[in-house]
Amino acid sequence: MEPHPRHLAATSRRPVLDAPVEWSVSAEAVDYAAAVRAMEARAAGIAGGNAAELVWLLEHPPLYTAGTSARAEDLLKPERFPVHHSGRGGQLTYHGPGQRVVYVMLDVKRRSGDVRAFVSSLEQWIIATLAGLGVVGETRTGRVGIWVRRPDKGEEAEDKIAAIGLRLRKWVSLHGISLNVAPDLGHYDGIVPCGIAGHGVTSLADLGAPDSMQAVDNLLRGEFERRFGPTRTACAPFATANESAARL
Repeated sequence: MEPHPRHLAATSRRPVLDAPVEWSVSAEAVDYAAAVRAMEARAAGIAGGNAAELVWLLEHPPLYTAGTSARAEDLLKPERFPVHHSGRGGQLTYHGPGQRVVYVMLDVKRRSGDVRAFVSSLEQWIIATLAGLGVVGETRTGRVGIWVRRPDKGEEAEDKIAAIGLRLRKWVSLHGISLNVAPDLGHYDGIVPCGIAGHGVTSLADLGAPDSMQAVDNLLRGEFERRFGPTRTACAPFATANESAARL
């Protein structure tokens, strides 16, 4: 997932509910198309003032997504995994087990209406979360996402550990962040990740950092609340068959 202000479309303003941001975690992998439908429906509810803002944490089955700036030549192995064309900004990326995907449905207008500042806040949120795990994450001019220095690979070597890609619809954000906790990094070989061929991809596990998904989730929530305000636990907007049965 990659953000860039020129890829963020915003339109009209409407009232919203004054409530804590709902915080949902899906325990099982969620189908990508189903997740997008649920996310878009929730964003429409937020835009209409009928739903609270939401942060949704989940994992997907292995797949590639192509953002609005994706190049066909960057899809190196199209037969490897399903390819989903996404409305988010950015180019090609991978999603799969061991990666924490964070869909962020927030009212950007309510939060000052400054898109660049909003993206910067998301970046600092992830950087602070990584710091809590002993990893130094950094941003780079001209390269979106969060990067870590890899002196073990060379003096100038850097790897990407988190990607950010957004879309705004009626000032409500969709899509969000993917943070590599312990995915199979070999799956990135089927694409040129985010269109950047000169650098690699890493994960918490690859760096030898704590890679418990629960620990990552706890840090994400704490750092989110420091920047964006209080949260409350809620059910995910889409439940798998097993999760639905467990609720009965």
